[in-house]
Amino acid sequence: MLGSAAEADDVVQDVWVRWQTTNRSTVQDPPAYLATSAVRLSINVLQSARSRRESYVGVWLPEPVDTTSDPRLGAERAEALELAVLLLMEKLAPPERAAYILREAFDYPYGRIAEVLQVSEENARQLVSRARKHIAEGRRRPVEAAQQRRLLEAFVDAAQRGDFHGLERLFAADVVSYSDGGGLVRAAQKPIDGRERVAKFISTVTRYWHGITLSFIEANGRPCVLMSREGECAGLASVEASEDGIDQILWFMRPSKLSGISLSSQQLRRVPESL
Repeated sequence: MLGSAAEADDVVQDVWVRWQTTNRSTVQDPPAYLATSAVRLSINVLQSARSRRESYVGVWLPEPVDTTSDPRLGAERAEALELAVLLLMEKLAPPERAAYILREAFDYPYGRIAEVLQVSEENARQLVSRARKHIAEGRRRPVEAAQQRRLLEAFVDAAQRGDFHGLERLFAADVVSYSDGGGLVRAAQKPIDGRERVAKFISTVTRYWHGITLSFIEANGRPCVLMSREGECAGLASVEASEDGIDQILWFMRPSKLSGISLSSQQLRRVPESL
């Protein structure tokens, strides 16, 4: 719902406090009560977060969730958890976003969604329909995870070598690169788009990869590459690919966006110093 672990933690804490002070003898369905409270509080947070994200330094990206240790989470929640979908959901009105997540990620019936959002069942159907249409219009049909992993590995290899033409061959014509440094880490503050411009940008920053350790992990149910330097997370990169090639690259550089990604259980691969 929120794209932020810190904001999600705050909502969970608020729901817990409400639960502690509620007369539970009047609650007929505790799970439904808790879920409804979480959704409504999340809608309130989203409404207030919009202005903060508009003033965010550079590109704001939703926080990645490490699903390496729990692959079922990525599989069960794929329709609402994929980073490309989360990015598109930022453009939805909060009630549309809530309706979409409840339907696609949790398979709520429309009647239940209507109760949570305090709308009619017909309105709940319309909210889900509008959200689906917007998301379908905003992305191409993604490739399978195995193919995305191969493209991600090829992308990292070409990026390390500064292979401009190799990168071009991997990209769709309208590829876009988004970097989230939040003003705390050096990163491109605006999206870079177009095959030639993105390939030129990435091929000229090979120095970034020096001394970097790579770990291919799963985040939000999709293959990603974790970059670390001296045992500390330095960034996470994810690509979104269709039959036309890589059409989106997401760079997560802000430290707070990486707090949920653990290095301890990853098998790390040292990048040769000569690269």
